[in-house]
Amino acid sequence: MSSSCENYGTPNGTACACPPGFGGSTCSQPACGGTIFQGSSRSLATGSPGNVTSCSCEDGWTGTSCNVCQTAQACQAGFKSVEGTVGSLTGLNTGQNNTLVCNTSPRVYAAGQMSCQVQNPTLQVIFPGESTLMISRTLNASFTPLPNVTAFGPSGSVYAQLFYRGVEQFYCTADNCTQDLDSGDGGSDWNCEDLKCTCRPGTSFCGAVKMTDLSGIINVLSGTLGISCGAISAENNTAACAFKQNTINQVFGASGLTLNGCMFGECIAQSTLNTLSGNSTADDDSSSGGSSLSGGVIAGLAVVGALVGLALFFLLLGWLAQRRARREGAGSLDRTGGAAVVWSDVTYVVPQHDGHSWFHRRGVNDADNQKVVLDNVSGRVVPGEVMAILGPSGAGKTTLIEILAQKHKSGQVTGGVSFPGTGDRVPRIGFVPQQDVLPPMLTVHEALLFAARLRLPEGVPDSEKHARVDDIMEHLGIAHLRNVRIGDGERRGISGGEMRRVTIGLELVAKPDVLVLDEPTSGLDSVSAVKVANVLHALAHDPENPTAVIASIHQPSSHLYHSFDQILLLSHGHALYSGPGGFAPAEHFAAQGIQYKEGYNVADYLLEIASDPPVGLFPLSGGTSSGLHSGPPGSSTDEVEKGIGRSSATGHVLESKMEDAREPTKRSWFSSSHYQATFLTQLEVLSGREWKILRRDKTLFFAHVAIACILGVFCGGLYYQTDLTIAGFQSRVGCLFFLGALIAFSSLSALYNVVEIRPLFLRERSASYYSPTAWLLSRFVFDVLPLRIIPTIIVSTITYWMAGLAPDAAHYFKFLFILVLYTLAMTLFNFLLACLFRNGGIAILLSALTALYQMTYAGFFVHLNAIPPVLRWLQWICPLKYTLEALSVNEVGSGLMIEDSLEGVPVNVSAALIMQTLFGFGQNNYYRDVLVLFAYIAGFAIGVIFVVWLRVRERR
Repeated sequence: MSSSCENYGTPNGTACACPPGFGGSTCSQPACGGTIFQGSSRSLATGSPGNVTSCSCEDGWTGTSCNVCQTAQACQAGFKSVEGTVGSLTGLNTGQNNTLVCNTSPRVYAAGQMSCQVQNPTLQVIFPGESTLMISRTLNASFTPLPNVTAFGPSGSVYAQLFYRGVEQFYCTADNCTQDLDSGDGGSDWNCEDLKCTCRPGTSFCGAVKMTDLSGIINVLSGTLGISCGAISAENNTAACAFKQNTINQVFGASGLTLNGCMFGECIAQSTLNTLSGNSTADDDSSSGGSSLSGGVIAGLAVVGALVGLALFFLLLGWLAQRRARREGAGSLDRTGGAAVVWSDVTYVVPQHDGHSWFHRRGVNDADNQKVVLDNVSGRVVPGEVMAILGPSGAGKTTLIEILAQKHKSGQVTGGVSFPGTGDRVPRIGFVPQQDVLPPMLTVHEALLFAARLRLPEGVPDSEKHARVDDIMEHLGIAHLRNVRIGDGERRGISGGEMRRVTIGLELVAKPDVLVLDEPTSGLDSVSAVKVANVLHALAHDPENPTAVIASIHQPSSHLYHSFDQILLLSHGHALYSGPGGFAPAEHFAAQGIQYKEGYNVADYLLEIASDPPVGLFPLSGGTSSGLHSGPPGSSTDEVEKGIGRSSATGHVLESKMEDAREPTKRSWFSSSHYQATFLTQLEVLSGREWKILRRDKTLFFAHVAIACILGVFCGGLYYQTDLTIAGFQSRVGCLFFLGALIAFSSLSALYNVVEIRPLFLRERSASYYSPTAWLLSRFVFDVLPLRIIPTIIVSTITYWMAGLAPDAAHYFKFLFILVLYTLAMTLFNFLLACLFRNGGIAILLSALTALYQMTYAGFFVHLNAIPPVLRWLQWICPLKYTLEALSVNEVGSGLMIEDSLEGVPVNVSAALIMQTLFGFGQNNYYRDVLVLFAYIAGFAIGVIFVVWLRVRERR
């Protein structure tokens, strides 16, 4: 029997118990006239289905089924007409003031009725007749005058019926309802669960016309239901309401189906009304204290809190490590120099590629495909000596210098290099490369102090580091350049010779045991070259701290040549001579039959011999012939006295092959033992340098800000105050797309900045100034905040308000949040490309192509569902797609309604429906897109860290 009860009536024997305003054996006939107190005895509308168009209500009653009271007299008269047949009134405080009154406000105390007109332009195009909605709301059935008559269903339930031209079209019910009166304006909000609706077959809405059949939509309505009503208007004593449900909201907007001319009526005893006036629900849920946060928001806050807590934890660890290092570290500077350099049978071989094979196998010992750069070269330099390595171009000078400086080579190195006099500690080797790679925006003093703070032990007081820098500047003769910026090819600064001395000073601040220089006089005039040579000679012959100095010299003058104590002459990778300088090499080769002309530059004489040496000179390099310093070196009496002739744990046997050249990568990433400064100090000093550079070179910052302002005005003017038509909505999404594409392309400057700073980073990393992580962090902070986030906020803010996007703070900040996340993701992506490819042109090309790919798959130019399946999956790895979707969802989430006309037919639908139709974006995907963007940021950040640690290192 229950299956035949319509309008969700309940079986009652052979009949059905019906909601107010319905009757008949199956509850299918609407009431016609009468009052709500008459219940099942009311007269019913005639016809099948019943039509109430011709029905009229008694005085004091209104609504489609005459269920809505308007006056207290109507309630009293209605009850009096059935008194004696239905029993006495029920409710609170029986025996007190039980006079019935009519509550005509949107608020419900026990069980109230409401009747509204449905006037939606889109619906009226399809269904031009009059539509009304009857709703029965039961808050607490026990307080109504006649339970099961003036109320129906359990407490906290809703029953609704829609009539079109007097005929019921469909009916709905929901339960677990609560009433919210927090607005305080006289309105009420009902929120219910378990919605279900049933379409009446054959009616206008449900199959009478096949093209307008809504049965498939109505019958599947489910989930939560909201009925929001505003205050009663003083002009017409009616209120505006909204019928909200997810599917309905997608069609008609976030405000749901708008209801106009709503009238309310609830007959209730005065005593009950007085008692319940302070309660919003029968269960008194007001003590719950407001709405709870959603699971997604709680999870997001937990993640943010965890990240902040983790950052503070690591900051605390860094501070403790810094404090411990400063308290327990060396209290003062130790002596410099004192170590000799001894190398024996050093050989270096590199593979030869014929260029025909793309898949060359590395490390294969094929003698026919190998080039010998050095062949069994031996030598020795003691503290207090300056050795010059001479030879024509291609003789192997730079290769030997780099091997002695312990640089990691890509080829195969064999032989031994040791540093007697250093004991068991790792020798401090100062290496001065051929090119001067210096920070152009710093002064000479700032550059040297930067090196001192990072390369001297943490425990050395800062005052001693300052004194060390001042002392070096005096020795190098650059004290007068203290506050002069270094400059570069674009900015005037110090001269080339002064740059070379600054580069030497950067190594001297670390108090090296041995100083190795690669062609320190190349590119300098004779005067500057002599000044550099004098500096090296003074350093080597310092009576308190003598130092071994080794330098490769390309073509020295006679004066420069005679400043060297030792000479090593190389030719085609072989050592032709190794011994004292001056005229000793000329005497040695004269004894070999190669005459020397008196007064001729000895250096030129030696280079002429090395350019085309007689075959008889080569056996010397193998140690088989007599000669100065040939073969494995022994220990002289002076060396024994100095303690440098003994074997040392610092000796190295160079047996590494090409693939072993990457051995340093096996060092623990989190170990800072090879850095003199702690991580926090590294970060502080790096940040200080970045801030100085940013403060002094304002062109890039102001260029970004100016371009952001111009583009913001341009974009805002292009989409100025877009309207609410379908075309206007497309323009809104186009505006959002433009901002995303602008960020994708403007992030290219982050790539260029990394490419530009890369040589300086490589030099400083090879000298163990700081860890790559500290450099990345400081670089990211001082690049992202001033050059990415601030311009993004400027261009977005100007465009947002000029274009007339959602005019409230919440949606504006959500809009900014998405663009900032996308900016971070694109900046890190360009960082990754810049670190991954040595060639900046390739990195820029790939970044531009990636931006074009993102524009294609963002969903603006082509509907994502229209892409062939073989290519459609690419949308899921497109950051701009998630950005544009989140921005669009945020925009339509403000309740944006489209008001347009198509071929004269008015359209009034939710922008969410247009968004899904035109672009395929999901209305509930905002927080999903936020999480995806966070995932991109984390992924790119991890990728940058890995690439910098593994690939961005000095390779020689």
